[in-house]
Amino acid sequence: MRAFLYHVLNNLIVDEYRKQKTTSLDALLEKGFEPSTGDTKRLLNVLDGKSAQHLIDRLPEKYRAVIHMRYVKELSLSEIALLTKQSKNTIAVQIHRGLKKLKLLHNAT
Repeated sequence: MRAFLYHVLNNLIVDEYRKQKTTSLDALLEKGFEPSTGDTKRLLNVLDGKSAQHLIDRLPEKYRAVIHMRYVKELSLSEIALLTKQSKNTIAVQIHRGLKKLKLLHNAT
């Protein structure tokens, strides 16, 4: 019986120490804690965009121009074709190949 009681008490002590202490938000605010406003998602998007732009800058000029027009300036295939005086099919192929090279650059870093 003593061994059983010792074992149960030991487990209760371990459980008490492992319990996560909950702290009320009011107590944290009184101590000066200010919750963040949630701009981390926007910040991560900005950083991802900058790293993508650096990768686009490393592409060959032929692919860099069409990728920039398509995804940065958000132009349609028809608009890009008019600006570059090439067919829509040629532009689509260049974008596809450019994205493939961009993925290779991304995986290499």
